[in-house]
Amino acid sequence: LFLATLTYDTLRFEYEDFPETKEPVWILGRKYSVFTEKEEILLDVTSRLWFTYRKNFPAIGGTGPTSDTGWGCMLRCGQMIFAQALVCRHLGRDWRWIKGKRQMDNYFNVLNAFIDKKDSYYSIHQIAQMGVGEGKSIGQWYGPNTVAQVLKKLATFDTWSSLAVHIAMDNTVVMEEIRRLCQSNFLCAGAAACPAVESDVLYNGYPEEAGVRDRLSLWKPLVLLIPLRLGLTEINEAYIETLKHCFMMPQSLGVIGGKPNSAHYFIGYVGEELIYLDPHTTQPAVESNDSGCLPDETFHCQHPPCRMSIAELDPSIAVGFFCNTEEDFNDWCQQIKKLSLVRGALPMFELVERQPSHFSNPDVLNLTPDSSDADRLERFFDSEDEDFEILSL
Repeated sequence: LFLATLTYDTLRFEYEDFPETKEPVWILGRKYSVFTEKEEILLDVTSRLWFTYRKNFPAIGGTGPTSDTGWGCMLRCGQMIFAQALVCRHLGRDWRWIKGKRQMDNYFNVLNAFIDKKDSYYSIHQIAQMGVGEGKSIGQWYGPNTVAQVLKKLATFDTWSSLAVHIAMDNTVVMEEIRRLCQSNFLCAGAAACPAVESDVLYNGYPEEAGVRDRLSLWKPLVLLIPLRLGLTEINEAYIETLKHCFMMPQSLGVIGGKPNSAHYFIGYVGEELIYLDPHTTQPAVESNDSGCLPDETFHCQHPPCRMSIAELDPSIAVGFFCNTEEDFNDWCQQIKKLSLVRGALPMFELVERQPSHFSNPDVLNLTPDSSDADRLERFFDSEDEDFEILSL
C-alpha cells in the first residue's frame, strides 16, 4: 500500500518529445504521423481530461483526508477513463480543448462531474466513500477492477449522461447481456419510470431535454470496462499485439493500470512504448463559481505525455471502450472477432453471443442501473486483482 505514495512533486525534469520515428502514433483510435502531425498529436493529448492528486479539498466524509496524495492515483485514473467516456458522450471524439478558447456548457458539465466535492457524480469523495461501503477504507489502494466497479455504481446516479456501464468479468464479454442492458432501460413500466415530456423535472441540475431525449432512444450509450490480468508478475508478451490493437479501435477509452502500485491512464502507443497521462502531481483543489464555470487549465496536460515500455506494464489492467450506438457496438464486436485472426495476437478476452454455462450467476455480471442489491457484487470487491483468472498460453 505505502509503495503507492510515490509523487513527482519535488522532481524537476524535461518531458521527452515524441521520438522521430516512422512508426504511427495511435491515440484512442486515431492514427497520427510524428513527422507531419505532431501538433495534432499534442492537441489530442492536451484535450483529454487530466486528473491528478489534489490538496485542500473539502474533507472526505466531513472529517477525512483533504488530499489524495499518495493513495488516490488509481482513483484518478478511473476518473480519467470515465471522463473520456463522458467527453465522447456529450462532446464527441473530435472535440478539442484550446487554451483560452471559450468552451461550450456541456464541457463544464462534464468537468464539474469530477470536481473534488461531495456532490459531484464522480468526485474523489464519491469514489472513496462508495469504496467504504464495499470494504475499502479511505486511503486504501484500489486496483483496476475495484475502481471500475465503483464507477459503475456511481454512474447510476448520473441521469444526464444516462450510460449503461458493463464490467466484463471472467475474461468474457457476453454480447446478449450487453444488448439487454443497453436496450432494457427504455422499456418504461409506467408514469413513474417514464415521466411525461412536459414535466418540469430537472435531471440532477442538467437540462431536462437530455434525459427525455435519451429515454426515447433505442440504445443507451455503453461504457464497457474489462478487468484483466495478463500474466503473473509481468505482462505476457503474447498479449502485446492485442493490447496495441485496442488503442486502434475508434471505440477505445484507453487502459488503466501502470507499474506495480503506481497507476497510469494509458491513451495510446508508438512503437513498443505506451503513451500515458500520469496522476502523480499534486495540485491545489479547484472550485467552480456560481455559473458552473471554473479555471480549467490544470485539468489538461500541456506538456508532451509520458511514455514507458509496454514490457514494463503491470499485468493487472482494465481496458475500456465506449459504444454510443448499437452500430458502434456491432462494429466493435466485428473488430474483436477479426483481431482473433491476427497472427501473433493472443486474445485477451473471449467474446461470446450468450452466457457460458459455467457462469453460475448471470445477474452478478450485469446489474441493471437501478439495482440496489450491493451484496451481489460483494465477491468482486472483496477479492481484488488476485481472483482474476490468469490468462496463459
